Amino acid sequence: MAKRGDRRIEPTFDGPSRGRSSRDITVSEDDRVVPSRGRKPAAKKSSSTRRGRSRKARRTGPVRLLGRLAYWAFVLSIWVGIAGAGIVIYYGAQMPSATTWSIPDRSPNIKIVSVDGRLLANRGMTGGESIGLHEMSPYIPQAVMAIEDRRFYSHFGVDPIGLARAMTTNLLHGRFSQGGSTLTQQLAKNLFLKPDRTLERKVQEVLLAFWLEQKHTKDQILEMYLNRVYFGSGAYGVEAASRRYFGKSARDVTLAEAALLAGLLKAPSRLSPARDPKAAEERAQLVLGAMREEKMIGDKELTTAMSAPATRVAAYWTGSENYVADRIMEELPGLIGEVRSDIIVDTTVDLDLQELAETSIRRLVDENAKALNVSQGALVSIDNSGAVRAMVGGYDYATSQFDRASEARRQPGSAFKPFVFMAALEHGRTPESVRNDAPIKIGKWTPENYNGKYYGKVTLATALAKSLNSVAAQLAMEVGPEAVVEAAHRMGIESSLQANTSLALGTSEVTPLELTAAYVPFANGGYRPEVHFVQRITTTSGEVLYEFTGGGNPRVVRSDVVGMMNAMMTGTVETGTAKKAAFAWPAAGKTGTSQNSRDAWFVGYTANLTTGVWFGNDDDTPMKKVTGGALPAQAWHEFMVAAHEGVPVAALPGAHNGSEARTVGSVVPAGDMDAFPEAPRLEREVQSPAVSADDPTASISRVVPPGDVGAPPTRRSTSILDILTGG
Repeated sequence: MAKRGDRRIEPTFDGPSRGRSSRDITVSEDDRVVPSRGRKPAAKKSSSTRRGRSRKARRTGPVRLLGRLAYWAFVLSIWVGIAGAGIVIYYGAQMPSATTWSIPDRSPNIKIVSVDGRLLANRGMTGGESIGLHEMSPYIPQAVMAIEDRRFYSHFGVDPIGLARAMTTNLLHGRFSQGGSTLTQQLAKNLFLKPDRTLERKVQEVLLAFWLEQKHTKDQILEMYLNRVYFGSGAYGVEAASRRYFGKSARDVTLAEAALLAGLLKAPSRLSPARDPKAAEERAQLVLGAMREEKMIGDKELTTAMSAPATRVAAYWTGSENYVADRIMEELPGLIGEVRSDIIVDTTVDLDLQELAETSIRRLVDENAKALNVSQGALVSIDNSGAVRAMVGGYDYATSQFDRASEARRQPGSAFKPFVFMAALEHGRTPESVRNDAPIKIGKWTPENYNGKYYGKVTLATALAKSLNSVAAQLAMEVGPEAVVEAAHRMGIESSLQANTSLALGTSEVTPLELTAAYVPFANGGYRPEVHFVQRITTTSGEVLYEFTGGGNPRVVRSDVVGMMNAMMTGTVETGTAKKAAFAWPAAGKTGTSQNSRDAWFVGYTANLTTGVWFGNDDDTPMKKVTGGALPAQAWHEFMVAAHEGVPVAALPGAHNGSEARTVGSVVPAGDMDAFPEAPRLEREVQSPAVSADDPTASISRVVPPGDVGAPPTRRSTSILDILTGG
């Protein structure tokens, strides 16, 4: 073997081998710690190495993302907590010192008096004392907790679980459907706060709930709540409510009765069994179901209560003035907020006229109930300033507290036609304009006159006096149904109206109160006043809490149009369909009779007063050929004669020189010409095809008698705060 000798072998870098053997030492660029300058990057690694690293990147990517999300969520929660604490501190600082907080006296009395100071009604503490939790029927607190606050004895004033449930449900439904307030929060709100739906009120409510839980035991809180909460129909506290609805003490209330009382708390005015027994009973069954779920009662008790529902006493208060009192009680929160002391409410109602109106309605129903199949009536009278002077909501308040004057929506029939003719006058027609009264067909609908009679060419004045349906439908087509709807709403109609041609014949439902109010601009020269029942609210010491100022009454119809309308509608009273209404004063108005005499109306006015009268049946059954010129005109006459006694005679506002409008009475035939086979009645239905606006004769699969006699309550606006906090 050859010897190496002393020759030193140096390593080479990436140079050619030059025939070196495998024993020669070489170092590649990749073996350097710091790559040499100017050299190309190392060769790419193998595909297996790359795949390994990519899998590692995929594994660490989502984990890293989740980690960052968790970090920022934590940071956000800290800031939200700081912001929430700041809001609590800010609004808490607006409240008086906690050392000054005390439980106020029990619910105050509300004295409601007539325009001359005579008592109409008392509301508030009437009828019940404060009783201890251990004295009342044990079913009452159990029922209330089951439906309102199931974790009452376990939470600390605020129920996070219940609040989360309410928030979730409300967000899913996109509206306020569940409340998240505990009984303690509700008590705090009722005791200390105004009903404002604001963040400030909600924060203060929570703080006060914590304070109540600290200062009082659960039993004390529940007892205070049950003795102060409103149960509808003017009853505050379980004792007043028990005596109001069942004629007995809260000590003797049964399971079914307790469930009914607990069910009222959601909407005491609307669900009152004195007002809507069916709705109250349906709600009571929900309460019983909740009690069974919470194991407060057994199956046997549930079955017994379901089969023997609560029955209410036939009468507690009597007198139609209580319809007015109920209406005022619903308006009070919006006028002065929470009532915290005894108050006196001065109304606009004339008690003498109120009693006269009630007497007239009851007498006419009593005398004609069997012969004409009539069981209900309503009357509303409003002066030119919008003050309601009388309102009778039904035949007998003691039997039924449902207010047919302000809540029952019925078809007005021809009593709606003045808005059609007014819209036509505003579009350039006059009382002397001529139309051809002949059979017409609009889509699949053919409006017919009374007894199928047609009169050929007639003026608009004659058409209104004779209540000719074909001419009214023609005018609605000429100006457009939308123009008629706009005119009616401008005058004071608040209900939703269907913009179709059958609207001209009064097929859209309205209440007697709003229809009467919409005639007031004809009586006062074209101005729409704010309709009101309350003139002033004061404390017993004389402090004024509210006073109606009226503001500016906007002009809603031109004076020349008012003059033409009054000239045409005067003929209705003088020699037309409402001759029975005529008396010593210049008067005008319009009768109305819906299909098959289900509804009979007369709305008339003088320069002093506007009064509307309705007769019909709650179950919507037809009367026997009762027309607007019969019972309604008679009741109107009796009322208006007494109301104008001793008042100087005044002419109707506006003037029109057309001769036709002055002589329409001579061509009006005998009989009530608006008792016609009008456009088919658009009945309320359940699970039946919608009625086409262009085809009002479409068949209805199943007619449902209107137990509520009209539309459901108006849904209140809901804020995002309501949805998130549960109210």
